[in-house]
Amino acid sequence: MTNLLTEYVRGEIWITDYPVHYAGLDFFSRMTVVRLIDNKLLLHSPCQIDQAMKAELAQLGEVAYIVAPGSYHHLHIISAQDVYPLAKTMICPGVEQKVPDIQFDEFLCDKVPDCWVDDFDQVLVRGTKYMWEVAFCHKPSRTLILVDLIENIGDKTQGIGWGLKIWWKLVFRMWNKPKPAPEYQLGWKDKVAARQSLLHILGWDFERVIISNGDLIENNAKEVVRLAWSVPLES
Repeated sequence: MTNLLTEYVRGEIWITDYPVHYAGLDFFSRMTVVRLIDNKLLLHSPCQIDQAMKAELAQLGEVAYIVAPGSYHHLHIISAQDVYPLAKTMICPGVEQKVPDIQFDEFLCDKVPDCWVDDFDQVLVRGTKYMWEVAFCHKPSRTLILVDLIENIGDKTQGIGWGLKIWWKLVFRMWNKPKPAPEYQLGWKDKVAARQSLLHILGWDFERVIISNGDLIENNAKEVVRLAWSVPLES
């Protein structure tokens, strides 16, 4: 039997990819599951939780937190809430506008919630025009966890449709080049605020990056991140 979850950091982090069809484009997004210091589980950008996924998660522990970390990463939040009604739901500002009827416990911001203060650094990325995102750094494993601040799609990426290839190669010049999502590249509302947020993230201690769209960043992670953000950092 094939596992749906892949153990990424032994005993601490698991990931799984799930298909997305958005704006006529086909690609994969990624759910990250983190075991916290208290052994409870956090679902970051959850996928559809069917019975098979529920069974695998049950083997890992109790799902206590459901996280919508970006304004475009809410598609399966309600699915996860239906399966885990006792879990707390934390959302990035902006999700409540996309899903007006969503029920949630707390907005994510720069202050790390007391329930995972020893597990994460986090920051709400400011100065953006079209999307919001909260970046996380899992301190025990030195893993940066992002959604749209970096997309890393190219020749090695599985499940990419031709429509997205055309946009990434010919329009946004992002093929084989890690960069922020197009919505970020279309402009920053406040470049100073954006730069401060990105520099804050670069100050964290991380050695790998989990992103939602594209290939994981596992070599020279901090330099890859810095290069990906060179435009907002230097503008």
